[in-house]
Amino acid sequence: MTTFDSRTTADEVLDGLDLSGHHILLTGCASGIGLETMRALAARGAHVVGTARDEGRAAGACAKVAGRTTPIACDQDDFASVAKAAAHIRTLGLRFDAIIANAGIMAPPEPKPKYGVEQQLRVNHLAHMLLVTRIADLLKDGSGRLVMVSSSAAKRWAPPEGVDFGNLDGQAGYKPFPFYGQSKLANTGFAWTMAERLAARGITANAIHPGVIASTDLPRSLPGWMQLLLPVARLFGKSIPQGAATQCYAAVHPDMAGVTGQFYADCRPAQTHARASDPAFRAKLWTVSEEIIARHAPAA
Repeated sequence: MTTFDSRTTADEVLDGLDLSGHHILLTGCASGIGLETMRALAARGAHVVGTARDEGRAAGACAKVAGRTTPIACDQDDFASVAKAAAHIRTLGLRFDAIIANAGIMAPPEPKPKYGVEQQLRVNHLAHMLLVTRIADLLKDGSGRLVMVSSSAAKRWAPPEGVDFGNLDGQAGYKPFPFYGQSKLANTGFAWTMAERLAARGITANAIHPGVIASTDLPRSLPGWMQLLLPVARLFGKSIPQGAATQCYAAVHPDMAGVTGQFYADCRPAQTHARASDPAFRAKLWTVSEEIIARHAPAA
């Protein structure tokens, strides 16, 4: 049993590890726990390929970090940008030890439909599925790891059926937090399906909950009255270094070697929405997602 807990930081998780020669892809590197994850991994010798919405944000984040980093533009709200990022990553000629799918948005007040899907499922799940499936062959056989940053919000807020497939665009009724919850459940469902698909190659795939971190940029879309509560939330939530710990743990710590198809929080196994372990739900999620991507994303 690990000695790490909710107050463990990324630096503490990585203490004593030499990540020289490791190549790690990290989405959402520009701020919050993404930037902290990149800093902590690069400080131990890893080469981190970091994506952000545009080239300037990605390059600016990489410039803040000591160590080897490579910036990549990847706007997760634009399938063409994600496809271009995947193609760019392939030109680097790298074999990745880990992919950390960290980028995300939370509870925008409007659904902002595009590709027939509201924004949270589009950015948090579909963009990551598009990116990861196009570069999954670059993960190292026998040791590669996929880490999907999900949330315990999946268990609290996603609908009983998991995803409201009949209202993907939010036009039949939109509530920000249930739609956030189902996007995070989709992250976990995707991770567990990938765990099955990558098992023959000896590659693991897990989903994690980073914790409640009110000091990140994630709550930027919350309504004004909730913004007023953030200073109080910061007193009881995690710091950014603590929020980055579990994804660093899942991505590189020796304790996680061979662990796959699991959900972790505070560097420990945790419970998530029951639908995540439902094969029929995950099969439908995969099929529906694949069809949307095939219809709207540029060909590889």
